[in-house]
Amino acid sequence: MKLRSAVLAGMALLGFAAPHAVAAEDYPRRQIRLIVPFPAGAGPDQVARLLGQHLQQAFGQTVVIENRAGALGSIGAQEVARAAPDGYTLLMGTNTTQASNVAMLKNLPYDPAKDFAPIIRTTTTAMVLLVKPTFPAKNLAQFMEYARSHPNITGGYGSGASQISIGQLQSRGGISVIAASYRGVPQAVTDVMGGAIDLAFADFSIAIPQMKGGTLRGIGVTSPTRNELIPDLPPLAEAMPGFEATIWYGLLAPSGTPEPVVNKLYAESEKFLTMPATREKLASVGVIVAPMRPDEFGAFIRSEIVRWTADSRAAGIEPQ
Repeated sequence: MKLRSAVLAGMALLGFAAPHAVAAEDYPRRQIRLIVPFPAGAGPDQVARLLGQHLQQAFGQTVVIENRAGALGSIGAQEVARAAPDGYTLLMGTNTTQASNVAMLKNLPYDPAKDFAPIIRTTTTAMVLLVKPTFPAKNLAQFMEYARSHPNITGGYGSGASQISIGQLQSRGGISVIAASYRGVPQAVTDVMGGAIDLAFADFSIAIPQMKGGTLRGIGVTSPTRNELIPDLPPLAEAMPGFEATIWYGLLAPSGTPEPVVNKLYAESEKFLTMPATREKLASVGVIVAPMRPDEFGAFIRSEIVRWTADSRAAGIEPQ
């Protein structure tokens, strides 16, 4: 009896460690769902598909990309936050889902810092202020002059960063903008091309192809300095001091996901991101590789919540 009691006591003490060890050793044993909380074609979607393809090949299990757009990405993020913490439901989160939504939405259905296990920050990028080729202004100086003399130009946003950027046009640029909400940035860009609205802020992954194709004109970038991917465009901060909206994407799991599983996903993702061919592929869709370890990423998210909340308030945006 004493021996049996000792064995049971030992098993109790190891009760949390053993499942984790098994989970890491065997993981993954079935299909993985990677939720993208924005529409297909958006920047996070393109990064998720490239990363998902690599993980599928590395793990020998199917990685399905599922787009769950809407409510500034909170619909998809909430789905992952409520999923089983077993590593089989992942999120391609962004500064919108994990930071700015705290200030943008009154009843955010998840806690971006507490309800997720950060795995790796994958990439950073910025946005481009886009207008139609027929828009009267051809450069930043002309845009500022035109927009200030024509009140109530129209703009569309489909993410927290794009909404805050429109807010900064008003707070830092003195420009009156009537803003409309879209399910995602691609839809807002489509309406700029169709003439329904005057402007939109779009991720590089969307903006660069449209600019190269001549369907849209870039006015400036939201990074504080010229960006290596579009060096010819000036930062909007040149005309509106303090203007900045640097955005990022990263892989997350539900809180409580075993640390060995998180570490396994991190190691394989980091391997993929540091390949020279990966850097080229990601640069071609407008993002720069910028990996962070799980602990770094977690601390970064907490600091970003503070930053984006301050930016939202400075832009005069009321939570919806």
